[in-house]
Amino acid sequence: MTEREYTDYASVRDALLDAQGRRGFLSYEQKLALQHAEWAASDLRNGFKTDSKVYQSLFNDLMAIEKLQEHTDICAKIAEMMPMSVEEVRSILASKRIPMDGGEIENIVETVRKQIL
Repeated sequence: MTEREYTDYASVRDALLDAQGRRGFLSYEQKLALQHAEWAASDLRNGFKTDSKVYQSLFNDLMAIEKLQEHTDICAKIAEMMPMSVEEVRSILASKRIPMDGGEIENIVETVRKQIL
């Protein structure tokens, strides 16, 4: 099985804008994806604009946490969603039923805050 590569909305937006610039047009589906990526990368979604460098740095920091190392998809989700509370992190972790205590979850929140604030 091949390893998956995760990306952020800002990278998707930039790739679609680049394609539009090169070709002069986008398909209907690509236009919808661009609209969604523009919204998701803006500060309208969660109060913070998505930046590819911040996403990658946060993703790498999250991958350094022992209990998250096997869950690259969860690290990518946390890096993209940028949760600022323990409850938000718990809701993301719940999808994979990753057992973490309150201190470990607070560490994730601090890691996120350190990168975006």
